[in-house]
Amino acid sequence: MVSNSTFWRGKRVLITGHTGFKGSWLTLWLKQLGAEVTGLALPPNIQPSVFEQARIAECISSHFCDIRDVDRTRQIIHNANPEIVLHLAAQALVRTSYHDPVATYACNVMGTVHVLDALRDLDSVRVAVMVTTDKVYRNREDFYPYREDDALGGHDPYSASKAASEIVIASYRDAFLREQGVAVASARAGNVIGGGDWSEDRLIPDAVRAWQAGQVLNIRHPQAIRPWQHVLEALAGYLDLAEKLWQEPELAGAYNFGPPTHEAATVQQVIELARTAYGQGRVRYAEQASGPHEAGWLALETAKSRVLLNARPRWSLQESVRRTMAWYQAQNTGADARTLCEAEIAALEGSRPRQPTKTANS
Repeated sequence: MVSNSTFWRGKRVLITGHTGFKGSWLTLWLKQLGAEVTGLALPPNIQPSVFEQARIAECISSHFCDIRDVDRTRQIIHNANPEIVLHLAAQALVRTSYHDPVATYACNVMGTVHVLDALRDLDSVRVAVMVTTDKVYRNREDFYPYREDDALGGHDPYSASKAASEIVIASYRDAFLREQGVAVASARAGNVIGGGDWSEDRLIPDAVRAWQAGQVLNIRHPQAIRPWQHVLEALAGYLDLAEKLWQEPELAGAYNFGPPTHEAATVQQVIELARTAYGQGRVRYAEQASGPHEAGWLALETAKSRVLLNARPRWSLQESVRRTMAWYQAQNTGADARTLCEAEIAALEGSRPRQPTKTANS
């Protein structure tokens, strides 16, 4: 399953967070599939932004709104009368959550409440995919891939707020929306990379900014391990999940999306792949991890999404990094951002799922 245009053509879809990195890519993809898209989000808070670079506002009904504003959020959602809701709006940065925990909790927990509550008396909606994160699990820092039924938790405010939102999502599904006929799922995706991410304190954007300026890239946690994947791999999972829930609402629940467990990689491995793809770049790796606490080892078990959704990665980590760096280099030399994004979407749609790679124990 990836991008069934027959299914999505003419569907009324509401995306929260459509001005963000993942939201912009998802909005563009859905428009290509023929969906009628309404976006609800804050204006882009970084410059540049892929939302503006790829002219996303031109092709949808775009509304600037803070999801902490319960009345305005409800009004926009009801006016859109969506059949499918994809909730991506969030305060999505770990280090920012340390600086402003109150805003992080307000956005990620109460913002999720506001979106879900707006669906309670909406007859049109049938599916809601609520995007959280791979960091919702109580991280034990051992070599264990987290499964959807593992304990939730979070050391930093971002992770804790997303874990709390998972409880909210499950409550609204069980207490209200299942009886109403709305299939509600949460999507927990691994670390995403891809062209057009300009956020601060993210690995690839920090590398691109440093290398384009001829500066040294400083890495705080070189040995931290994450389940890296291209942004389109995660979005394909969200689309597949929404389509599956439309057909089989009884499958509502939590789903992990990411690469096979043994393909999780360190920050240093990703940066060395990026430097090779970029062709140059100076890096300084910290001998000891610095800054606020961040998880050292994180991987996801994705058997549920493989079995129930047939969700399988298309691109290896090396290919994902190569494509990401090529996007930034092409855009930096004048290529049109929307054209670059559309080409990447076409490339993923045309790629066959990868066959599982063998480990030393297989």
